[in-house]
Amino acid sequence: MDFFQHQDDARKSTNRLVFYFGIAVVAIVVSVYFASSAAFFFLQGGAKDPNLAFDWFDLDRFVLYAGGTLLVISLASLYKTWELGGGGRSVAELLGGRPLDPNSANPQERRLLNIVEEMAIAAGLPVPTVYLMDKEEGINAFAAGFQAQDAVIGVTKGTMEILSRDELQGVIAHEFSHIFNGDMRLNIRLMGVLHGILVLALIGYFILRTSFYSGGGRRRDSNGGGGAAAALPLIGLTLVIVGYTGVFFGRLIKSAVSRQREFLADASAVQFTRNPDGIGGALKKIGGLSRGSIVVSPNAEQASHFFFSDGKFGKTKSALSGVSHFNFLATHPPIGERIQRIQPQWDGEFPKVDPTKRLRPEPERETSKQKAEKRAEKLFKLLPVHLTAMVGTLDQAHLDYAKALLERIPEKVRLAAREPASARAVVLAVIADRDPEIRQTQIAAVNAADALLVEETVAFAQLLEDAPQETRLPLIDLTLPALKRLSESQYRTFKDLTEAFIRADQQIDLFEYALTHVLERHLAPAFTRVKPPKVAYNSLGALGKEVSLLLSALAYGGHPEDGEAAAAFAAGAKELDGPRLALVARERAGLSAAATALAKLDQVSPKLKKELMSAFLACVAHDGQITLAEGELLRTVADALGLPLPPFLPGQQLFES
Repeated sequence: MDFFQHQDDARKSTNRLVFYFGIAVVAIVVSVYFASSAAFFFLQGGAKDPNLAFDWFDLDRFVLYAGGTLLVISLASLYKTWELGGGGRSVAELLGGRPLDPNSANPQERRLLNIVEEMAIAAGLPVPTVYLMDKEEGINAFAAGFQAQDAVIGVTKGTMEILSRDELQGVIAHEFSHIFNGDMRLNIRLMGVLHGILVLALIGYFILRTSFYSGGGRRRDSNGGGGAAAALPLIGLTLVIVGYTGVFFGRLIKSAVSRQREFLADASAVQFTRNPDGIGGALKKIGGLSRGSIVVSPNAEQASHFFFSDGKFGKTKSALSGVSHFNFLATHPPIGERIQRIQPQWDGEFPKVDPTKRLRPEPERETSKQKAEKRAEKLFKLLPVHLTAMVGTLDQAHLDYAKALLERIPEKVRLAAREPASARAVVLAVIADRDPEIRQTQIAAVNAADALLVEETVAFAQLLEDAPQETRLPLIDLTLPALKRLSESQYRTFKDLTEAFIRADQQIDLFEYALTHVLERHLAPAFTRVKPPKVAYNSLGALGKEVSLLLSALAYGGHPEDGEAAAAFAAGAKELDGPRLALVARERAGLSAAATALAKLDQVSPKLKKELMSAFLACVAHDGQITLAEGELLRTVADALGLPLPPFLPGQQLFES
């Protein structure tokens, strides 16, 4: 399956989740009714008097119990969903993670951060915030978030310290696959919804603990009967027993939704890195480590479907080998089966891993920019690709190219991009106009707010004067984790300064539009709750106006002559069936209008997004070439549609799909 098929499959999985959830709720309601009826029958002396009349099915009582149960389940699910509204950050904090300083000098943390940065830039994704679970000695990781812009990568301390760079890269590539394929959003929804059907067991445990510690189970009331105090433990035990219906269905649902996706993510990791020994080695170390992939956080069970490996098992034959036992309720396939799919020649032996010996991270391998660029160019001259096949994927050529791009950014600027205060100056320096007069106007807008920021902006702008233009968007992506650490007031001020900087020359060019979009789309979720877009259109028929506007903007953006723009528009329109399209006048196809159209087109199904991207490529590449400005605009459009598009490589040959 390609990226678009994965996205569509994730959407269908959400529908299956609703179906499974409905079955679970019905089972819980029935269990609550009959368990409660049995408890009251017992309290009324039914166990001692077999002739006691008792109506086992009373409609009024059933409606009362069903209504109460549904209310509890609904409120619990709504509460957990609200609690997770912060996206990936909420999940990471729930599991005890701490955000790593993007500019950390710790060798192990730096290696991890470098891998994440390189992969994000190579994939055309915003650089996710990395969380470290300091108290977790096992080998595990997760990706969480509603969308790419609020995604986080979490890793355990054991993962960071025990795995080699190649193994760590394999694990991170596995997690990036979950970001690409829409698994994260499904997982968060699953976590919120399942809390509702697990809550009865939690309430039962609470009542049992309360009655035990209060001595309620031993006390009698003044009449010598058990009374309410004696009934309390029975009620708690009943809820625990009934709650296990929810626990069973919760695990069954997570297993049904998650297991096959882990195989797909493993295969993607091998495809991305072209190195089966990386992820294969990581899985083998889990099998050879006494702690395996255990996560000790008390919230690990409810997040088990997020993890790289099942967080409940250590080195047990049944859980790891896949030979003697297969747990149909497990959220992950057996480790052994996963390894055999990656490395069919594996002998079934796990290496002995000494948890007391932490791996010293090898020095980061420096790849010269010339070598990386030549390798990327050579690979892609041999392998022309469809644009749509590039969406949501990674490969070694793009990883090399990403590393080369990072190396072409002056080191002082690269380090500053990872610090919240200095990252603001880096963004402004990227925007700074090369015309001294316009730049002075831009600087004046900042000077009134922050003199130190002005000084840094000027210094960084001078350092970036000789940096290649293709490093601009990757540099902005590099600042995102640091900028997310600003306070809300700092973010608002920075946003206003950025807008003032851009408008200083009274016009917005393609790059400035792209940059504004990237900052708004990827920073906003860190400071306010942003609802992920829902699919509202399964046909482009009602969106002819929006498609015409966006195709026109792309045509004019790369073709200054009206005749050429019209031909480019026609080439794009030819790729689409359904909507009636017409070239919009140049003065009405501005970037602000295109932004409004993109917001609506983001609500179409994955299948239609694939058709749109094919049309956009045909439009931009009509003249046989894609300029840097056109490439940046095309990647911005893809990003606005939630489609991670890797950077175009030197010498890369594309053909229409």
